[in-house]
Amino acid sequence: MPKGHLGSTRGFASMDEDRQREIASKGGRSVPAEKRSFSQDRGLASEAGRKGGQASGPPRHPGDDGF
Repeated sequence: MPKGHLGSTRGFASMDEDRQREIASKGGRSVPAEKRSFSQDRGLASEAGRKGGQASGPPRHPGDDGF
């Protein structure tokens, strides 16, 4: 965090950028490629997305697309 900044000194956002990159890169390497089912099967990913959309329910207001 830059000197003189009046923000929190805790948490991910306050870390040095190189440390953030180091931590964030571990997420992509945590599971071997052959175990990442969505990367291997587009149909499975599509089905999961469809189920998630159904589970979230219809829009609450007319014309509301949920965003």
